[in-house]
Amino acid sequence: YQGLVDGGDKIREAGWSDVSGFLTLGGTMIGTARCAAFREIEGRRTGVLNLIKHGIDALVVIGGDGSLTGADRLRAEWPEHVRALEREGRIGREEARKYSSLMIVGMVGSIDNDLASTDMTIGACSALERICESVDAILSTATSHQRAFVVEVMGRHCGWLALNAAISTGADYLFIPEAPPKNGWEDAMCATLKASRDAGKRTSLVIVAEGAVDRQLRPIRANEVRDILATRLGYDTRVTILGHVQRGGAPAHFDRFLGTMQGAEAVEAILRATPSTPSLVIGMLENKITTQPLKEAIELTGQVAQAIESLNFDRAMGLRSASFAKQLTSYKEIANFNPDSKMKLPNEQRLRIAIVHAGAPAGGMNTATRSAVRLCINRGHTVLGVHNGFPGLMRGEISELDWLTVDGWTIAGGSRLGTNRDQPGLQMGAVAYQMQKHNVQALMVVGGFEAFTAVLELGRNRTQYPAFCIPMVLVPATVSNNVPGTEFSLGADTAANVIVRSTDMIKQSASSNRRRVFVIEVQGGNCGFLAVTAGLSGGSTTVYTPEEGVDLTRLQRDIAHLRARYIKELGRSEGRVTLCNENASKIYSTEMIASIYEAESGG
Repeated sequence: YQGLVDGGDKIREAGWSDVSGFLTLGGTMIGTARCAAFREIEGRRTGVLNLIKHGIDALVVIGGDGSLTGADRLRAEWPEHVRALEREGRIGREEARKYSSLMIVGMVGSIDNDLASTDMTIGACSALERICESVDAILSTATSHQRAFVVEVMGRHCGWLALNAAISTGADYLFIPEAPPKNGWEDAMCATLKASRDAGKRTSLVIVAEGAVDRQLRPIRANEVRDILATRLGYDTRVTILGHVQRGGAPAHFDRFLGTMQGAEAVEAILRATPSTPSLVIGMLENKITTQPLKEAIELTGQVAQAIESLNFDRAMGLRSASFAKQLTSYKEIANFNPDSKMKLPNEQRLRIAIVHAGAPAGGMNTATRSAVRLCINRGHTVLGVHNGFPGLMRGEISELDWLTVDGWTIAGGSRLGTNRDQPGLQMGAVAYQMQKHNVQALMVVGGFEAFTAVLELGRNRTQYPAFCIPMVLVPATVSNNVPGTEFSLGADTAANVIVRSTDMIKQSASSNRRRVFVIEVQGGNCGFLAVTAGLSGGSTTVYTPEEGVDLTRLQRDIAHLRARYIKELGRSEGRVTLCNENASKIYSTEMIASIYEAESGG
């Protein structure tokens, strides 16, 4: 708002080239500042005058709840400001008539992910990635020296970052504002961490949100937790406060994707709006971009802090998204070894559950397996790990998995159990025999489309093989994201991040050599999901997918576009990339497309 109040060259028209390269940059390239003048009515009136003089009648505001509240207030006061400016002779009657209303559309840029009416805010995913990278590095030291670490992350009134960091890094204990620990939490924490150490774990990790409090709203600080662990348990304990590291660095794939989609929707919302349309905020619910009244969203967000201050913690949790409460419940159940868990089922209800990986490796396969193993053990079930996919099942390569075996699997890539693409079809009898031999009473398959077809095949053969008449569940895990029945598969986001980071480096190389284009082949099989989403996030000029295919007309059009851009840019041309799915065309391979580009470039 400082630029809005200052006016002059702080407000200027942006062209295509002005935002070129923004995708890879963290922070804000147009700047942000806390503006004391905007808090006063005269400052806001000056801002209105500057908007009118620049012919602006709609404002897209990207920021936290304070910025969005200020924007909504500006809109509410707009008619009054216009009348006052006309009376003072600072604008004419025609200007007052033409700019009689202001449209406001907000997008939430907040690493805390604290807006009540959206599942995800811009910046939260990147901050979470920074935390995970930092904690992964810390754990190497912690394990080597058998230390305990207490890590403080941001989140004054919202524990989303802390909760998701705890889940993603396999933290042993967690403190967040919405769910304060019960009285005597010091004893409970020490008992929990000691049980894990007694089970064989070499280190302890505690995540503390900066706004964490106890039931009396007394702050819980990282240093306090450290002192308790050192004094009561004798652990060599260190504190790491991540601070503004969480705000820096290039945005992650998902934040680029979210910002791109929400930015486009903000423009569409402005074009649809009328003077009576309320101020809007762009969000995301259940993976769909949403448009909601801004004022209601801000009010709901403010109610969370009010609920915490009034000790109504159930209300605070209820104001968060439904997934938040589920995540917290799941985390509490799988975080720690609990041999005396109250969740244990009676002996007659306990099962022998086998887990098998099928298809190509994908990020998250080990994490899903770890969660399943720990939840099953806490409920009294026996978990069997099948090694090397369905061929391993046929050969009886099965072993019991315990709590400690899967401890470090959260951050492990690939497949710790081993996986391959072979199907059970040719050896169905051998599969049934091994399942009977090991008394498998339920089957969990983690994998991609090969896993999907395998589970279908087992189900179709239930009449012939009674061993298959058991509960069977598929956890989709494939970088291709092509498994029916789900919008996201495990591994797809990790793969997209790898593509985007690689694209960033390749574009930097391409920019050093004027008028250079790189054609990059990406995986995905017959699904263009990776190419499209990574293309959006990485700023690809062109994307070729199996769904659209590649033909000569398309190539000619893309080459003409490249030629026109380079002619217009003259000596300041930037590097460009084209993403090509591995199965985009049977005729026009990645190498052929690159050769056609080179031939048509004229050198």
